Amino acid sequence: MRVAGTNIVFLSAGFLFSLYAYLLHQIDGEVKRSILINAGFSFVAFLITFVMIPVVCPYLIHRWRLFGFDINKFGTPRGNIRIPEALGIVVGIVFLAVVWLFQHLYIANSTWLYWVALIPICLMILLGFVDDVWEVRWRVKLVFSFMAAFALLLAYYTYVGHTTIIVPKPLVPHVGLEFLDLGWVYYLYMCLLAVFCTNSINIHAGINGLEVGQTVVIASAILIHNIMRIGASTGNVEYQYAHVFSIHLVQPLLATSLALLSYNWYPSSVFVGDTYTYFAGMTLVVVGIISHSSEILICFFAPQIINFIMSLRQLVGIIPCPRHRLPKFDPQTGLLTGTEDGTLVNFCLRRFGRMSEQSLCIVLLSLQAIACGFGFFLWWLLAGWYK
Repeated sequence: MRVAGTNIVFLSAGFLFSLYAYLLHQIDGEVKRSILINAGFSFVAFLITFVMIPVVCPYLIHRWRLFGFDINKFGTPRGNIRIPEALGIVVGIVFLAVVWLFQHLYIANSTWLYWVALIPICLMILLGFVDDVWEVRWRVKLVFSFMAAFALLLAYYTYVGHTTIIVPKPLVPHVGLEFLDLGWVYYLYMCLLAVFCTNSINIHAGINGLEVGQTVVIASAILIHNIMRIGASTGNVEYQYAHVFSIHLVQPLLATSLALLSYNWYPSSVFVGDTYTYFAGMTLVVVGIISHSSEILICFFAPQIINFIMSLRQLVGIIPCPRHRLPKFDPQTGLLTGTEDGTLVNFCLRRFGRMSEQSLCIVLLSLQAIACGFGFFLWWLLAGWYK
């Protein structure tokens, strides 16, 4: 059951490592050293997560009664298997421990920046686990997201504080400024971006491997983008460090997520729970904001934006919204059929026809990779002209 997931993880990691090594070769000095040390910590985080997940699973099922059944396998023997939920708590704890240990040992002079990042992430892990245990209503989940976003804004205001943006070059003659202080508008933008990213992974879900898979793809894109920006910004120490710090967070996220993906890939032996989706969404938006990459982050989240637009009528109650907006599963053929629910999952099935759960996940993750590739293309196309 774990072999297919492990193969996917090693293939993905192999491709990413090749590109990672090529780009990292172009960086010299202390920056490269800190990235490699953090990569070593992240590899340890991968191993710990990989080992701890099967250890924690029996406790989740038998002691805490946190398990569920795979709806997309009802009518088959796998549909009767109790699958442990909320395994995102393992990923979150390992992530926090590794990031804190790395910061404590190697980045002791930048504690304030880590507080900016870790406060909202810690809060989202806690709130996600509460949701997994008590299954709170979606309106309450939205309040949780705003609470974590407020923690991010408060930490950002306390330790960073600046709200200045670079005015795009085509607009400079009209605005009359190269830099513009947005004030409270910038905080509103960060709040809405944090709330969206935190919930978007949670609603673009429902099949084995999708929640973790999309996180791995986006995190990989952010990692590559940060390394490319470090190489292109050697003259700006502050801008370069922002990208280095983003790497210090996204590498442990990627490593722990890959370990979880090996168990969550089809056929899934664990469910990630809202703990993971909230944690992953908040971590991605934190690294995007800290590294001043929110524009390209929006491109990376294009499938989530499309899924949200498709879901909007059901989410606001214009049309009925079932609890699980999943495709229909045919136990005779093992194929999924798209329903009329407004999700990207069902749209792909209606557009491309019936397919297996694993094939559907690969299609959706391919769309995610295409969106990230489009983000890189757009960034390359506008570089030097837009900013």
